[in-house]
Amino acid sequence: MSGSGIAKNSICFVGIENLQVLAPEYQTHGIGGAQLQQVLLAKALARNGFEVSMVTADHGQPDGAVWDGIKVYKSYRMDAGLPGLRLIHPRASSIWGAMVRARSRLYYCSCADYLPGLLAPFAQSHGRKTVFRIAHDTDCDPKKLLIPNRRSKVLYKYGLKRMDLILAQSSQQQLDMRTHFGLDSTVIPSLVELGAGSMAFQDRDIPALWVGNMRPFKRPELLLELARAMPDVSFLMVGGEDLRVPALYHDLKQRAAHLTNLSFAGPKPYAEVEALMARARLFINTSASEGFPNTFMQSWARGTPVVSLYDPDNLIRREGLGRSVASLDDMRSVIATLLPDGPLWTETSNRCRKYVADRHGPSAVDGYVKALTAL
Repeated sequence: MSGSGIAKNSICFVGIENLQVLAPEYQTHGIGGAQLQQVLLAKALARNGFEVSMVTADHGQPDGAVWDGIKVYKSYRMDAGLPGLRLIHPRASSIWGAMVRARSRLYYCSCADYLPGLLAPFAQSHGRKTVFRIAHDTDCDPKKLLIPNRRSKVLYKYGLKRMDLILAQSSQQQLDMRTHFGLDSTVIPSLVELGAGSMAFQDRDIPALWVGNMRPFKRPELLLELARAMPDVSFLMVGGEDLRVPALYHDLKQRAAHLTNLSFAGPKPYAEVEALMARARLFINTSASEGFPNTFMQSWARGTPVVSLYDPDNLIRREGLGRSVASLDDMRSVIATLLPDGPLWTETSNRCRKYVADRHGPSAVDGYVKALTAL
């Protein structure tokens, strides 16, 4: 303990939607990658002797309830407050109060939104430290921020420049953060829950799987084009609507109904998605941009090669973790080649499992522990 009674190894994750990942009884569809990464890291740090807490939305849970050794302080209800005023109250006011109750030395947030602009003044006024983790490539460029309103953009830029530590998922994010914001960051690989085993090629009954929330930058409509061009291949599409563009989800669902080789499953809970990935022969990604997709790591952990139009740091190509392609025509050719070739698929599958265990397992946790304890 420090003189103020704050534990040196204490950290608070400020993630409004984290409870849906942490607590099974509150789990909902459409879990985001940033929320999953926060929970995985929080659990890993708790196992490594950190005093871990979280600030989440109020879902009716008791304040200070504990899951997996993580104490959760609630802030606002998601439907509370008046438009135009709710950012100040109840959102900022209740988050601030929850951070006070958490009594941590480090405060951690992720994603480009208003939270960095709230954490920075809190830390400065209370003598604490702050950590921001880049969640998406667009977090690194002020011209590409996926933030819907000007006020939150201002708060993000204000807070980002005052973070004590910025964590990046890739060297490209590190370069972009330095180029566009003039800020240094530390690259540490994302975390993944390693699978206990991998299903054999002949036992997998899902030829091609696509998973993601239906957001424009993920370009889900390209999967429909791919399925239409490959009528002999069965595709499974999993994902929920983005409340900012709900029409996209409903349009895709209607169009998918006309494709006999594409099953549109809609949103699925995290545990069900994990099971589907274990049954898939190939994981398909059509995004124009990402951060470092959790779906990649989840697929590799289960020995599922990735075929993708997006390749962070040329990783898929460099490590042979599937195929990185430049067009839908390339993707169609790769799928036609890799899907029926058991020996080639098995070789790639084994390489995926080894890579993710070496890169995103205990060594990655050690990197986070080292960076956080150095603050």
